Amino acid sequence: MEPIEAAPATTVGARVAIDVVAERARTVGASLSHHFNAAGAALPSVDVVATVIDHLRREERLGGYEAAAAHRDQTEAVYESAAALIGATAPEIAIFDSASTGLRVLMDALRPTRGERIIASSTTYVSHALQLMTIAREQDVDLVIAPVDGDGRMDLVALEAMLVDGRPTTISVSHIPTSSGLTEPVAQIGALARRYGSTYIVDATQSVGHLAVDVDEIGCDALVTTGRKFLRGPRGTGFGYVRASLLERLTPTAPDVRGARWTTMTDWELSPSARRFETWENSVATRLGLGVALREAIDRGPVETETWLRDQALVLRRALALIPGVQVVDPSGSTSAIVTFVVEGTPATEVVDALAGLGVRLVAVPDTHGQWDLGARAIPSVVRASIHVYNDESDLDALLSAVEGVSSARRTAWEATS
Repeated sequence: MEPIEAAPATTVGARVAIDVVAERARTVGASLSHHFNAAGAALPSVDVVATVIDHLRREERLGGYEAAAAHRDQTEAVYESAAALIGATAPEIAIFDSASTGLRVLMDALRPTRGERIIASSTTYVSHALQLMTIAREQDVDLVIAPVDGDGRMDLVALEAMLVDGRPTTISVSHIPTSSGLTEPVAQIGALARRYGSTYIVDATQSVGHLAVDVDEIGCDALVTTGRKFLRGPRGTGFGYVRASLLERLTPTAPDVRGARWTTMTDWELSPSARRFETWENSVATRLGLGVALREAIDRGPVETETWLRDQALVLRRALALIPGVQVVDPSGSTSAIVTFVVEGTPATEVVDALAGLGVRLVAVPDTHGQWDLGARAIPSVVRASIHVYNDESDLDALLSAVEGVSSARRTAWEATS
């Protein structure tokens, strides 16, 4: 396949926004394969990895508690960095081991009851969808899958028509789903949530580190994300944001010594911050690694990162669409760095395996990970490519050539048997 034409370099003033050469130089895995799985677990930088390993060595020498005490200031700085990245304050930040944990803890703390309603985006991830369905089934709460517009996004007109009845409502939205490159209109949803007094939670698992995310612009009451995806942090890390006004009325269903103080035989006091949702036991090493990843994301520039990633995804979508037998299946108008496609007559898992044999790393997403999205669109599974700042032209060329080869082999085999 002929090399693709790269998107023009994005500039801010006279400065090139993303220095891909530098990003690759500090990313060991970038030279070992063509890695397009940032939406699953991105390649971490050498500084993130070194930070985690260095702290484990401290624990080896000093002991876990002693090593944590010696680096308490660095751990505290992680809250400041997380807050700075999304436009929050440190007391509004809780650190979790995953976004799924954060969503589960916050939904439980909301304690929805009979007569209340949850409106969820069709793009809700499987783990959160299972929790919402369990709440609906066991607590007699109405669960409504929000209608979508012609582009597959939450239908704002339909949403407002539901909210005007004044029922107590929690709106739960996945900013960018696991199953496509769609981006939900989170700020417009936030405006409706504020207008009608609804509680608004955003799953930003695929957007923090990918898009420029500001909780005030979105207007959400709570937001959760993970460390391992576009933030390029260690696995087993994530954080949540809880707006101070919501925090005041939320109590965890299982308070922990990390976020509460046992005061009398029958009473306790909760932390005034979002740390009331945390647990004492955690991996200090990976939290410190998350802190490095957060600072790198801030230094790289969220706006610059978003612009560059969108540019490269546009190049990839256009090039994939030109390959015979390949169909890009992202909803119309999708612009994120997640690109989903299918190869005619070839299961997504077979495509992924074939590409892996050529050193091109993608994943298959089955409809069991998104029944309200892929299931509703009658797509059994998709091949998902997700770009990050360490992907260069050679990576895109390798991906496109590999996909073209798989598609061509499939057509040849079909012609031979027809």
